[in-house]
Amino acid sequence: MVNAVDAAVALLPLATIAVLMVGLYWPATRAMPVAWVVAIGAGVLGWGMNLQWIAASTINGFITAANILYIVFGAILLLYTLKQTGAFDAINAGFASVSEDRRVQVVLLVFLMGSFIEAAAGFGTPAAIVGPLLVGLGFPPLAAVVVALTGNLMAITFGAVGTPLIIGMIDIFESVESISSEVVGQGNFASIAAWVSEIAVFAASMHVVVGVVLPFIGVAMMTRFFGEERSIKPALEVLPLTLFAWASFSVPYFLTAYFLGPEFPGLLGSMVGLAVTVGALKAGYFHPDEEWDFAPESTWPDHWVGDIKPGESTADDVAVAADGGTVQSSGPTSAGTMSLWKAWTPYALVALLLVVTRVVDPVNAFVTMDLFTIAWSELPFGGVEILGVPLAIDGILGTGLTNDFAVLYLPGAVFIAVHLVTIPLHGMDGREIKASWVETVEKVAPAVVALLFAVATVQIMLQSGAATETDSMLIVLSEGMAGVAGGVYPFFAAYVGAFGAFLAGSNTVSDILFGTFQYGVAEQIGTPRTIMLGAQAVGGAIGNLIAVHNVVAALAVVGLVGEEGRVIRLELIPLVYYGTATGILTLLFSYVLFPGTF
Repeated sequence: MVNAVDAAVALLPLATIAVLMVGLYWPATRAMPVAWVVAIGAGVLGWGMNLQWIAASTINGFITAANILYIVFGAILLLYTLKQTGAFDAINAGFASVSEDRRVQVVLLVFLMGSFIEAAAGFGTPAAIVGPLLVGLGFPPLAAVVVALTGNLMAITFGAVGTPLIIGMIDIFESVESISSEVVGQGNFASIAAWVSEIAVFAASMHVVVGVVLPFIGVAMMTRFFGEERSIKPALEVLPLTLFAWASFSVPYFLTAYFLGPEFPGLLGSMVGLAVTVGALKAGYFHPDEEWDFAPESTWPDHWVGDIKPGESTADDVAVAADGGTVQSSGPTSAGTMSLWKAWTPYALVALLLVVTRVVDPVNAFVTMDLFTIAWSELPFGGVEILGVPLAIDGILGTGLTNDFAVLYLPGAVFIAVHLVTIPLHGMDGREIKASWVETVEKVAPAVVALLFAVATVQIMLQSGAATETDSMLIVLSEGMAGVAGGVYPFFAAYVGAFGAFLAGSNTVSDILFGTFQYGVAEQIGTPRTIMLGAQAVGGAIGNLIAVHNVVAALAVVGLVGEEGRVIRLELIPLVYYGTATGILTLLFSYVLFPGTF
C-alpha cells in the first residue's frame, strides 16, 4: 500500500510542471528550473537524499541533455543550411509540379515530406518548415499550420534519428540498476538497447495500425474546416491515394524498426514512401478526377491569414527567435536553379552515413572508440585517489552513476559533417553559412535551459531510491497509479505519454519523464512492460499535436501568433482518435495477442 504522503511528495515536481506550464502558461525555460528546485526539496525532505546524490543526479541529467542538444543542433543546422541554399525551395517546387490539387499536396508535403523532416531533425521542425511551404503554394496560413501539425505523427516516435527511444529510454533505463538487471535477467535481453529495439517494434506496430487513416485525417481536416463546402467528401475522393501513401511509408517503416532498430524507421519509411508515391502519381495513378482548391482568398475569414500572405515565396521565410518573435532569413541565393538530385543529396548522405556507422563493424568500432567518447565515470567527478594515483573508480561524485558523450557516434556528428560537405556542394558563401548558424542557435537556444533542468529533475526522481535504498519517487507514483487504475491502465498509457509531450513539447522529454513510471505501473499490474513502453512512445508522439511550444513555433513562421487556442481545439480531434485507438490496441496486445511478452 502506497503511503499517501510519500505519493503526494513524489508528485510535487510533476505537478509543478503542470501548474506552471498548463495553468500559468509559463514557458519551459522558466518552469523546468523551478521543477528542479522542487524535485531537490522532495528528494531531501521526503526521501532523505544527501547533496552528493542531488549533485550527481543533476550532473548525470545535464550530460544526457547535452547528448540530446548535440543531436538537435546538428539536425537543425543541416535543415537551415538547406533553406539558405535554396534546396528546400527546389524540393517544394518538385512537389508542386507533381500536382496542383491541394489534397495531393497535403499527402506529399505533410504526411511524407513532414515525416522525413521529423525523422531527420525532430523537435517541432516539420510544422515550422512545412507550414511556410504550404503558404507559399497558396494555402491559408491557419490551414497550413493545422494540417502541418497533424501529418507526421508516425515519424515522431523515431524523430531526430531515434532520439526519443535512444536518449529517452536507453540512456534513462541504463541509469537505473534495478531495471537494467530485470531486463537482462528476467527479460533475457542482451542489453537495454536490445530491449528498446523490441519496444520500437511494438511502437511501430501500433503506429502502422492506428495510422492507416493518418494521411486521410490531414486531408479531411483541411476540406472540413477550410474548404468552401465544409465537408469531408472531397477527402474521400483521394482515399485511395492516402491509403497508398500510408502503405508505401508503413512497409519500409515497420521492416526497418524490426531489423535495424529505432534510429531509421521514420527516415527510410519516408524516403521510400516519397519515392514510391511520387512515382505512382507521375505514372498517372491516384489522381482525383477533379482538382480541388480553396475558395477565393477574398472569402476567407480574417483569422485565417496573418502577416504573411499566401503565395509569397518561402525564400524570405522566418525563423522562431529565442524570445518567441521572428527573425527574417536572408533567403537562398540559388532558389529556383537547383536540381532535385542536388537538393536531396545532403539527406541521402545523412541516411548513408548513419547506416554505415551503425552497421559496418570497422566503422562502428572507430566512431565508438574511447578516443572519441568522453566518459564522466572517472575522476575528477568520482573515485578515490592517493597522491594523484586513482585507486578506485565509483562513478559521478562517487555515487556509481555513469554517463558518456560519444562525440562521433551520436547523429549530431553526422549532421554537422554533412553540413560541411554541403557548403562546397551547394556553393554557399560566407553570408549563407553565417545565417544558417545564426538561425540554428536561435532555434536551439530556448531548448537548452528547458532540457537541462527537465532531465536533471527526472534524474533526481529516478535516483531518489538508489540514494536511500528505498523505492524511488517514480516507483511510488507507479504503485499509486496501479492501485487506482488497475488492469485497465494500459488503455491510458498513450494518454500519459501524450500529457508528457504536451507539457514539454518533446517526445524525448515525455519518455524521460514517464518511461520509468510506465515501466513501474506495468510491473505492478502484471502486464508486459515492453508493450506499455511502446504505448508510451506512441503517446509521446500524439502529445506533439497540442504541445504549446510546437503550436507557437508553427504559427510564428506563418505570421499568425495568437491563434494557439483555435489550433489546439482542432488538433484535439486527431489526438482523441489516436489516443483512444492506441489505448484499445495496447489492451489487445497486453491481454490477448502478446500477454507473455516481457
